[in-house]
Amino acid sequence: MQKAQKYDAVKEVREIRDKLSPEFMNHSEKLRKALKGAREKFFPKNGRKSS
Repeated sequence: MQKAQKYDAVKEVREIRDKLSPEFMNHSEKLRKALKGAREKFFPKNGRKSS
């Protein structure tokens, strides 16, 4: 029986960052738009998370 591998959140974040970094590196306006969308999704003005 195999042991379950531990979940490595840091490794996953690094992989996501490395994958998305080239997309936003030379497109700062695209990065700002994506961050604004994430901010509105997770921290809406009325205090509730949107689904």
